[in-house]
Amino acid sequence: MAKKFYVVGGEYADTSFTTIASGQKEERFGPFGMQEEAHVCWRALTGKTVDNAMIRYFIRADEDQSDDSWYVVGGEYADTSFDVIAAGKTLEVHGPFDRTNAMNKWRELTGKTVDNAMMRYDLCSAAELPARQG
Repeated sequence: MAKKFYVVGGEYADTSFTTIASGQKEERFGPFGMQEEAHVCWRALTGKTVDNAMIRYFIRADEDQSDDSWYVVGGEYADTSFDVIAAGKTLEVHGPFDRTNAMNKWRELTGKTVDNAMMRYDLCSAAELPARQG
């Protein structure tokens, strides 16, 4: 069975991004057959909601995959397209973690870099990691 990808998220109750805000529902877009297709959707949604710090979207693979390893990837990017790492920098890869510890690491890193608009971190599964490392 081919892996499917979804874009999930919405407006959260706080910046831990674990609980959807009261009166809101988690949004789900997809399935997408390729992570790149899901990324296009994710980019469109995040571009529309960039001014609301309580809205976040994440790319998730279907949950029937047996590998439960998660990584936090990112770092300092060349521009706000967040496609190319800044000159002289390398893509940071933290993990593997279980899902909960990956979220904790993501919170730690984003909390430390909140004042730098060129820094971005995201979660990815073990299956998604090779594509992220490009």
